[in-house]
Amino acid sequence: MPELPEVEVTRRGLAPQLTGRMISGVEVREPRLRWPVTQEVRALPGRTVRAVRRRGKYLLVDCGDGHLIVHLGMSGSLRLLPPGTPAGKHDHFDLVLGDRLLRLRDPRRFGAVLWTSGALEAHPLLARLGVEPLSRALHPARLHALARGCRMPVKQFLMDARRIVGVGNIYASESLFRAGIDPRRRANRVSLEQCRRLAAAIKHTLRAAIRAGGSSLRDYVGADSAPGDFQSRAWVYDREGEPCRRCATEIRRIAQGQRSTYFCPRCQR
Repeated sequence: MPELPEVEVTRRGLAPQLTGRMISGVEVREPRLRWPVTQEVRALPGRTVRAVRRRGKYLLVDCGDGHLIVHLGMSGSLRLLPPGTPAGKHDHFDLVLGDRLLRLRDPRRFGAVLWTSGALEAHPLLARLGVEPLSRALHPARLHALARGCRMPVKQFLMDARRIVGVGNIYASESLFRAGIDPRRRANRVSLEQCRRLAAAIKHTLRAAIRAGGSSLRDYVGADSAPGDFQSRAWVYDREGEPCRRCATEIRRIAQGQRSTYFCPRCQR
């Protein structure tokens, strides 16, 4: 599933290509995404893209009088292509901007293309999202306060979008390794000192992933169709049975909340 780094890589690739351009056409080949594509989306031609932003894992295309909200779901990707490029089986939506088009490919159809003319912070999909992990708002004291009343394992706490948005499974495991924290530890048992290490580790991990173009485990590619490479540099993720890159202890895998968690039992206490 594309997480914050993959969405941010996509945003950075799209922003200079879309900003300032007029939408000249919309083609909806499959309206049955996670939520149906509405007539408001089909009525976009004539509007000009003012900016492309991100909130958590949502891309926000600012058109002045409203926003196109795009979510990549579990398997989606956005690509910039020349007009007239033949569409494949899973290419469900095109936004045409003169001499280029933005195409959503989504094999599982769990993505979304929605329009809102209201305040973004009040939109049902955005209103309850937590702290942006790369912002100044995620500092050690804030992280400690968020964790203080939470009894779930710290790995699952990091993946709770109501508290912190966009960290995701890969990056939670990697951040906890960098911070030296056992993923099974209850969030409310993580000390302020550990939160200092963890806040820094989250930011470092996400920034490293963005520089690497994100992680491509299955379907994800960036707007330029290039896959991400972060997964090849992981300290623990998907390395069960392999030696820890720090201490040579065998990496373990456990299931938490139906997701795989990888950690080093020696480096993470």
